[in-house]
Amino acid sequence: MKTKHLVSLSAAGLLLLAGCTTQPTGPAPQDSTKFTVENTEKFVLLDQASLAAITCTGLQERTLPDGRIEVVANLKNRESRPFRLQVNCVFKDEQGFSTGDETAFQTLTIGRRDTEAVRFTAANDKARKYTLRVREAK
Repeated sequence: MKTKHLVSLSAAGLLLLAGCTTQPTGPAPQDSTKFTVENTEKFVLLDQASLAAITCTGLQERTLPDGRIEVVANLKNRESRPFRLQVNCVFKDEQGFSTGDETAFQTLTIGRRDTEAVRFTAANDKARKYTLRVREAK
């Protein structure tokens, strides 16, 4: 009887140890479309290079005390090398038409797999909507 219990305990112990082996690592985590705002009305990638390299992981907007809107976008570089881009903001009225308030393109270099915040403020209080546009800097 004692030998049967010893064999059973030994087998159970081996099964437990076998379960403790390390699992192979999978591929690097990918960005989820659930948390990105790519190619929506508010965020547009203008070229193939930007489409492959840049993602917008968050947009924050607020109305300033004087009625103008301020937009902050978190842009992430998905590449394993720094990426140089240009970004601007077109402010629009309630119906989605430009208010004539369009910022100049800002040139920005985002490090490999880094995230940078860019900020834009409308020049007047007519803006209610906006579109951020991103393209590769040449």
